[in-house]
Amino acid sequence: QVQLVESGGGLVQAGGSLRLSCAASGLTFSSYDMGWFRQAPGKEREFVAQITYTGGHAYYAEPVKGRFTISRDNAKMTVYLQMNNLKPEDTAVYYCAGGRGRYYGVHTKTSEYDYWGQGTQVTVSS
Repeated sequence: QVQLVESGGGLVQAGGSLRLSCAASGLTFSSYDMGWFRQAPGKEREFVAQITYTGGHAYYAEPVKGRFTISRDNAKMTVYLQMNNLKPEDTAVYYCAGGRGRYYGVHTKTSEYDYWGQGTQVTVSS
């Protein structure tokens, strides 16, 4: 049984930082691209960042470029999202996801991912 468990969310003031973690089990982690998505109230789930299964490439949505960093530790079967200079518009539930893309590269659609975590709330106050 595949499980993705996020942690590290919370309440932070604008300009602050948080580090999200997503621990995976039940899958060959090193074969999966891992992504972070977020969903704000009343909005669709949107792509935030992705790291390839090799860890060699990372991709970011424009609103988070230069502020967020995705990384992975295949030995620990964990993917991270370091979020700096947080803004109120970053407030959302953050989800990690794993997928085996048909090609090596960026995957921004939710349909490209096979497994999802339960989400962790990030709230940024102004």
